[in-house]
Amino acid sequence: MAKRFEGLNKVRDKLLEANHSFKETTQLFVSLNVDKLAKDLDLVAEGKKLGSQNQPPKAAKPYDAVEDAVLERIGEEQKEAHQTVEDHLQTFAGRLASLDFEDQFGMINIANSSSVSNFRAAVSGGVDDLHGLRKALNDAETEHAWFKDKHKLIRAARMPHGGAHIFRVSLLVFLFMVETGMNAIFLATGNEQGYFGGILVAAAFSFANIGIALLVSIFCARLVTHRSWFVKSIGALFIAGYAALAVTINLGLAHYREVSESLAEGAGTIVMDRLWENTAGLEDVNSWLLFIVGLLFGIFAFIDGWFVLDPYPGYAGVEKRRNAARENYRDSKAELVEKLQEVRDEHNETVKDIIKGLGARQREHRAIVESRAKLLALFAQHQEQLERACNKLISIYREANVEAREDPATVPKYFTSQRYVLPRIKPKITSDGEWGDKELSDSIRKAQEQLNEQVRLIGEECGKSIAAYEELDRLHPDKTHG
Repeated sequence: MAKRFEGLNKVRDKLLEANHSFKETTQLFVSLNVDKLAKDLDLVAEGKKLGSQNQPPKAAKPYDAVEDAVLERIGEEQKEAHQTVEDHLQTFAGRLASLDFEDQFGMINIANSSSVSNFRAAVSGGVDDLHGLRKALNDAETEHAWFKDKHKLIRAARMPHGGAHIFRVSLLVFLFMVETGMNAIFLATGNEQGYFGGILVAAAFSFANIGIALLVSIFCARLVTHRSWFVKSIGALFIAGYAALAVTINLGLAHYREVSESLAEGAGTIVMDRLWENTAGLEDVNSWLLFIVGLLFGIFAFIDGWFVLDPYPGYAGVEKRRNAARENYRDSKAELVEKLQEVRDEHNETVKDIIKGLGARQREHRAIVESRAKLLALFAQHQEQLERACNKLISIYREANVEAREDPATVPKYFTSQRYVLPRIKPKITSDGEWGDKELSDSIRKAQEQLNEQVRLIGEECGKSIAAYEELDRLHPDKTHG
């Protein structure tokens, strides 16, 4: 399911990676220092020098060489500021282009058109898988119901579980250890290896005594509960056979104890002879005690084994298979539902990021446009300041010139009537394909509405898919009668 919302993920990643930061400044254009510039151009000295010579003459037309130098210097400042404006406008244009709203809206439309179908494709396989598991559960339930009907069972199967099962296992281990320890004490007397040898022999007898009791009770004795009298008779034969074998094993152990006290070798052969010739011929009360304790331990193990599984043959196996199929179906169904919800939540989180990213880009777009407008306003103000500075510099020159003249009548007329007007430079802004704020707001709002609609549709699809899983329970109802 990794590629289920690849289109939306691409939109989100692109929105998040293209953010820029803008630092506005009012220091792009530095105001001219008129006094310093007047000194640099030596306007006072030049004005006095030419004024003492009555230059320029009264009939002269604007502007003379000194004033042209001032105009040229102001023009250079204006061109330099204009170049700064053009550089910033180019940067703003590049940043506006990088927002690429047209491409973003196109990708959102494409992703929206495929999100629901991708979601359906991502979860369609789950229905098929769950259908097979539900059919397997139905088969197991059918088998369970058939078994109960065939064998006239109305109760639930008894299955080992929890503390009771642990107790039974612990009891078997306890019986084995206690019987081995007690037998070892009795058998150590005549064993050439002492207590260690007695433990080995005792462990072998205990394993046989308890192991056989356990195997017979679990796999053979429960046949007596079967409905068929023939099967019941086989179970009864197994129980009778076990009883005879248990008595033989424990009598053999008792005889072995008596024989091993006096013989180091050949004890096993003698025990077999004694069992054949004089089965109950035990001469020591401790031997009888060993026989009774061993027989009791075998009976305890037999009873404990009887409750390991259900008493009726085969019932526990049928119940176990049904429970396993039910658990497998339930766990798989829960896992698929969880995956559906994860897919839905992943889609919704992606949509949330996209909406947030669109809002951030809109704010970024607005910040760029506002910064550009402020730049143009600052440039206009700077040109006004240059014009004022230019006229101030000309005034400094003219005042010095007039003061140096002996005859005020020789002052040129344009000195008092002509004020310099700086030709304005209007930067060109290329707005082809540029989004207007209202148009962009409307498009973003429309995209957000479409995305929110996708969230709603995905939620509906998720609910439908979960309902499809639930429908399987109606297609394959539980057929177990009890």
